[in-house]
Amino acid sequence: MLAEERFALILEQLNEKRTVTVQQLCEALHTSESTIRRDLTELDRQGRLTKVHGGATLPDSRFLADEPTMEAKETLAVAEKRSIAAAAAALITAEDFVFIDAGTTTLELVRALTGAALKATYVTNGVAHARLLAQKGCRVYLPGGLLRPQTEAIVGAPAVSSIQQYNFTKAFMGANGVALEAGFTTPDPEEAAVKAAAVRRARESWFLVDDAKFAKIYPAVITDLHGGAILTNRCPNPKYKQQTFVKEAEV
Repeated sequence: MLAEERFALILEQLNEKRTVTVQQLCEALHTSESTIRRDLTELDRQGRLTKVHGGATLPDSRFLADEPTMEAKETLAVAEKRSIAAAAAALITAEDFVFIDAGTTTLELVRALTGAALKATYVTNGVAHARLLAQKGCRVYLPGGLLRPQTEAIVGAPAVSSIQQYNFTKAFMGANGVALEAGFTTPDPEEAAVKAAAVRRARESWFLVDDAKFAKIYPAVITDLHGGAILTNRCPNPKYKQQTFVKEAEV
């Protein structure tokens, strides 16, 4: 039996039972214990299961579809968002051409901008972000498109088309969830398309996510973990560092 066939059968057993032992898998697949252990190690490395003593479980990721308003999200993890924002602001130089995504953590980033970072040029699809950047005296561009009330973000085909005309030195992105098996995700497909376009046009992309967003999956995929680095207050699982660069901010 080929390795990929065994992987599929192991994951099928897990989907049925959520937790399986090495012995159960040996009996189900008629395969040796050493082979099963090797397969579990590889599947664990890929983030498709979690290897535990004597067996494996499904990854501890929750699928979600809800989306709080900007006003509600601004009250969550305030200290963590501010520490992440301060670390992100320190990465920006006067020569940068920067995309700043809509979202509450990225709004904290705009609030944290000072010194040389104020001389950089910005593109943002966040209305509140653009207003604050302008108030700080920054050069800022807004894409055209539809204003999405829940996140106060400009989305839609015109926004994607506009963003595709730029080359960014850095992009600072928001995401509702980040998971080993699903990458960076968000509830709305139109907003995900704008985010994905910005990531593709950026030399380096930073996802600003606090530790509460790990192991959560939303319907719309932005990019996999290889598509951007993570800037967080705390990385709860070292496996993320095997798939992308993770920088932890000081709280």
